[in-house]
Amino acid sequence: SRPLLPPSASTPPLPRPCPCHASAMREQYMRTGEGFLLVYSITSRNSFDEISTFHQQILRVKDKDYFPVIVVANKCDLEYERQVGSHEGRELAKHFGCRFIETSAKQRINVDEAFSNLVREIRRYNKEQTIGRPGATGAAGGANGMERFQTEEGKHEGGCCKGCVVL
Repeated sequence: SRPLLPPSASTPPLPRPCPCHASAMREQYMRTGEGFLLVYSITSRNSFDEISTFHQQILRVKDKDYFPVIVVANKCDLEYERQVGSHEGRELAKHFGCRFIETSAKQRINVDEAFSNLVREIRRYNKEQTIGRPGATGAAGGANGMERFQTEEGKHEGGCCKGCVVL
């Protein structure tokens, strides 16, 4: 009998959903998600260009002008392969009214910080929703959300974010 996998393969490939199901699954995650890391690779202009589409889709699915997101530039350890400048990521985050961070999943640079920042944004957003502050249902204060971001950027909240699920 012939093996089903080549000797070098350790596990069978996972089945991939057809594109129509992938889009429906993505929208389901967007409906239930409390915040999102919009991740692109600094080595892929294409991945950067797709971030705006995902951001627009999140806002459409959530029916909001603002929702907690962090723009994450991944693979900062591959500077020599960079196709997207740091300034471009910062400008996009500024346009969205959110934070920007560069990470390397491979070297674990700023990965925990990206998630911690997202949890803080989710907590802040939920608090604004609860007390009905301006920006709770629209842009997060100011013309594009940057007033809230700039004034509270350096604050670190203690405690645990119980009940938050980061998808």
